Amino acid sequence: MQNSSIWAPLLGVEKTTVSHVETCRETGVLLARVRAHKSMRNRCGICSRRSPRYDRGDGPRRWRTLDHGTTETYLVAEAPRVRCPEHGVIVAAVPWARHQAGHTRIFDQQVAWLATKCSKSAATELMRIAWRTVGSIIDRVWKDTTKTFDPFANLLRIGIDEISYKRGHKYLTVVVDHDTGWLVWAAPGRDKATLRKFFDALGEERSAHITHVSADAAAWISTVVAEKCPNAVRVADPFHVVMWATDALDDERRAAWNRARKAAKENEPPRGRGRPPKDAPARPDSERAVKLKNSRFALWKNPEDLTDKQQVKLAWIVQTDPRLGRAYYLKEGLRTVFKLPLDEATEALDKWVNWARRCRIPTFVKLQKSIVKHRASILASIEHGLSNGRIESMNTKIRLITRMAFGFKSPEALISLAMLSLGGHKPALPGRK
Repeated sequence: MQNSSIWAPLLGVEKTTVSHVETCRETGVLLARVRAHKSMRNRCGICSRRSPRYDRGDGPRRWRTLDHGTTETYLVAEAPRVRCPEHGVIVAAVPWARHQAGHTRIFDQQVAWLATKCSKSAATELMRIAWRTVGSIIDRVWKDTTKTFDPFANLLRIGIDEISYKRGHKYLTVVVDHDTGWLVWAAPGRDKATLRKFFDALGEERSAHITHVSADAAAWISTVVAEKCPNAVRVADPFHVVMWATDALDDERRAAWNRARKAAKENEPPRGRGRPPKDAPARPDSERAVKLKNSRFALWKNPEDLTDKQQVKLAWIVQTDPRLGRAYYLKEGLRTVFKLPLDEATEALDKWVNWARRCRIPTFVKLQKSIVKHRASILASIEHGLSNGRIESMNTKIRLITRMAFGFKSPEALISLAMLSLGGHKPALPGRK
């Protein structure tokens, strides 16, 4: 039973000799005493360079490995220190675990796989560790994963966006590859300095190869993109552009509602003291204000998605409030631009700008200035068929991961979990190809 050729595969270790296996009488855990092969001894724990031994260290150490059946299992070995020419005195590397880790590589691999596939409670209960420990393991596994592949390889068309991951205005900046759909980079923050870190990691040569960048109209994104890859085509996200029109329409709806409420108060005769009786008839202007207040979804939704009741309400708005009806048609006119071919869309967008400029609705007069400012990127989205839809889908998945990542000590662990889950290089279960 003490044969190393049997125990080494069972424990999932390589380049390691298993000298003795026993059960601890006090705790009931399985202890496997191991030592590295001669070729793996006296190497720096960081760079793996062979170095002279410094001392024997602080005595034997334990590394948690996968359970043997239902029994907790640990590897026990000496932890000598070496003197590395680059890193100084440091604990020697071992083939079964990462530097400064208390778990074996095979244990880390299984935890990382569970974190990307299972719930928080399932992963922690099965592996018998705390959720914060899972965050540390994921961070180690992702750092090792990046050593085996280049996340920026063949990067041509990217989408940039930000997502909130914590209360208190805590944001992540995320970059997605349009061609593969993979998350290629993420970092805490949403400003120019944060985005510059991505382009610095990408390098000047590969930044020059970027052909398209899709994003919303945030100034901090467009400034850095123009600085780092000026030859790239900047594409405005159609969803955000239509959302500007929807917000302008909603501002006008609230203004119409307030006008109706004000008219109701001016036309209402003086009341007696106390509340009116329940069966008292509603004032006509007061009823109109209520209808306008509850018309938000009839104005927001696309015409093909309206219910019968909402269609009736929309027709009532167009007949009774021409100004609000004009604002609705402006919103729909801008949305229609993105459905047209480029030549027709260019002409339609110019006509829309002229219409909005003289519509006498302040919110849309202001909106057309933004449309003129971003006209080139809006037409580029129509020409190249790009949008931030893929990035918004990625953000939805990251929000789900964020819910799981509550309890992680740092945003780096959340980013590592997101990259492992969505970066196209998911961890595999130990022993599977």
